[in-house]
Amino acid sequence: MLFATCYCNYNEPQIGEDLIEVFEHNGIPVTIAEKERCCGMPKLELGDLDAVARAKEANIPVLARLVDAGWDIVAPVPSCVLMFKQELPLMFPNDADVQKVKSATFDPFEYLMLRHREGKLRTDFKRPLGTVSYHAPCHLRVQNIGLKTRGLLSLVPGTKIDTIERCSGHDGTYAVKSEFHKVSMKIGRPVVSRVQSDNPDHYSSDCPMAGHQIENGLRRGKKPEHPMTLLRVAYGL
Repeated sequence: MLFATCYCNYNEPQIGEDLIEVFEHNGIPVTIAEKERCCGMPKLELGDLDAVARAKEANIPVLARLVDAGWDIVAPVPSCVLMFKQELPLMFPNDADVQKVKSATFDPFEYLMLRHREGKLRTDFKRPLGTVSYHAPCHLRVQNIGLKTRGLLSLVPGTKIDTIERCSGHDGTYAVKSEFHKVSMKIGRPVVSRVQSDNPDHYSSDCPMAGHQIENGLRRGKKPEHPMTLLRVAYGL
């Protein structure tokens, strides 16, 4: 079977570039959807269901055509994956294209670990990662696929993963609102404390917003790194 993928764009293009490099290194062809809008998760969290429906009408036909052409779908941000795998199918259960996209959508580390299960994942890692504080985002854990990111990064020799399964406090748009920001930082304090006590070589989260929330709490200038970026480093790409 030929695996392939497309991904939803995000405002941190480096993550998408790293995903493409890693997938192509593993012999997985990559294409990008020709036109997309936000998945709609921020509007869903605000209760703007009309905006969610508009985003769905813009995105689903594009993605459904890719599925019909034989492509699978991945997105580097857990919230986007969750939107297409769970939220939209629940909101539009009678839309055949929504259900089609749901069946073809994967978290990127879930996808790579499926390759590993079939003996097709390249494990020619060139660089150890040392110690990694890995934050498992809420929107990833709720997908009930297990900790695939931790599993894959643990395959890298010379790497130790400390997994943090707590909310970072960011919660979509919550942390960027002035009236809630202090509360969001308080919610995320246990996560920040874990990273501080670990003093790792890298700290990481599949959710870029959670990563920046941790960075804000640390206040020491060390930047978060997306797990796909770490994987690219481990491959020496």
